[in-house]
Amino acid sequence: MSPYDSKPWLSLYRVPHSLPIPSSTILDAFESNALYRPQTIAIQYFDRAISYSELDRLASSFASLLASRGVSQGDRVALSLQNNPQFAIAQYGAWKRGAAIVPLSPMYKREEIAYQLADSGAKVWVGLDSLFEEARPALEETGVRHIFTTNEQDFAPHAAIPGSQPKIALPETMDLLTALGTASPDPAHRLRVEPSSLAHIVYTSGTTGKPKGAMGLHRHIAFNANVFRTWMELTPEDAVLGMAPLFHITGLVAHLAVAALAGMPLILFHRFTASEAIRVARRFKATFSVASITAYIALMQDPALAEGPFLKKCFTGGAAVAPSITEQFGARCGSYIHNTYGLTEVNSPSHSVPYGARAPVHAESGALSIGVPIPNCEARIVRLDDPRHIVPPGEPGELLLKGPFVFEGYWNKPEATAAAFHDGWFLTGDVAIMDPEGWFYIVDRKKDMINASGYKVWPREVEDVLYRHPAVREAAVVGIPDAYRGETVKAFVALRSEAAAEELIAFCRERLAAYKVPRQVEFLEEIPKTPSGKFLRRRLRACATKE
Repeated sequence: MSPYDSKPWLSLYRVPHSLPIPSSTILDAFESNALYRPQTIAIQYFDRAISYSELDRLASSFASLLASRGVSQGDRVALSLQNNPQFAIAQYGAWKRGAAIVPLSPMYKREEIAYQLADSGAKVWVGLDSLFEEARPALEETGVRHIFTTNEQDFAPHAAIPGSQPKIALPETMDLLTALGTASPDPAHRLRVEPSSLAHIVYTSGTTGKPKGAMGLHRHIAFNANVFRTWMELTPEDAVLGMAPLFHITGLVAHLAVAALAGMPLILFHRFTASEAIRVARRFKATFSVASITAYIALMQDPALAEGPFLKKCFTGGAAVAPSITEQFGARCGSYIHNTYGLTEVNSPSHSVPYGARAPVHAESGALSIGVPIPNCEARIVRLDDPRHIVPPGEPGELLLKGPFVFEGYWNKPEATAAAFHDGWFLTGDVAIMDPEGWFYIVDRKKDMINASGYKVWPREVEDVLYRHPAVREAAVVGIPDAYRGETVKAFVALRSEAAAEELIAFCRERLAAYKVPRQVEFLEEIPKTPSGKFLRRRLRACATKE
């Protein structure tokens, strides 16, 4: 028996060691709330409260709209939305129709949108009207048949929404609010959804640099939502502050799904700003959130945080956390930030610091522990060069996972799916250490992925854009430490003709989401390479870190 099979971390639990495998879905839980607790608030959007019964009626209307347009079991509905009620309406409506959702980042540019629409084969696009012009060419290229647009003010017309855009009249699209008003909910349009049905395709970068669609089933979402509810001791008396984007796996599971499962309100405010997060959290008595550490840093920098307690149950994930940040946040508002670890492929958490416990710091690396494996999670650490060989506690290796939360595979990519597993274990690509007590630490990354504020950036994707600039001869992109974002993107460029760093950054900004755009560009005569011609990224990172 290996040291991982004995699960030393179980002694740190304050919850059951295992949880039941779901026999129902989050959609079932949502509809149960609408039936038995109809007036309970499902979503608090600025000053507008939407009950479970109202949200269910709107979702059923959307399901009828989809039915009238030929959408049925297994089809895909793409969403380009911020943290608006329309996201929940479209998600639950698509699920009622047996369809899967494909969340797209509102920051995506035309090429990114086109690739994911084409790859997923989405029939329907629901997006903010302010995003339509960027998405229009992609929608035309990929043949998306039905387009619905909406505005962040639609469900809060009198709210002062930070960053709000005026409503745009778009004759080429159907206004979602108008369409919902003309569609009558019809129980016949509610198709049977099994725990084994496809719930979402969330895109994540992979070994080729092209995003891959991770397939999450309804049972995966239901299981990890139950983990959050149990682990964080959530009840209907709690309220979720929606700081994580709903298009991200954290928002999908740790906000939308857990709110429905626990029957508690989800507080949304379009797009994260620290001042608005603090205002709505205090006004509507939020108790729980999972957010990137950069969000907590932004909160600490806002003077309003010092006015009193803020969130009782704070969790973070998606990026490395400096131990000093958790201490500073606790000193400011009296709440401890519990670290959490997960990936899109495991549908949010696989590890978390138990609620009420404090994460230790790894003595050698200085890394704050990501916590311990969640219930039903099998975790082991293996040699970086051979996943057949397990390393003992205290030694670094690649983290492997197995459990009822691990994704089904990558959409239409059987080879990539096969490569992501070894003997039934998911290969995370992260270098980890487990101490004798069962605490886990992420100390490095086997992959070259850049993690900027919890958003994953594949260097090849940025390099491909840089290479399209006529002045660029060679380009290598790496992640470098950033006090605010955890990591930020830096490009090393060898030129064929004259160009300024600002020019290359602007070139990328026109073609990439903001978090992928290089913050720094350094010019070299030649990019250092291995004898086989591969870029020496480690050397580039080391040089950048010394500066």
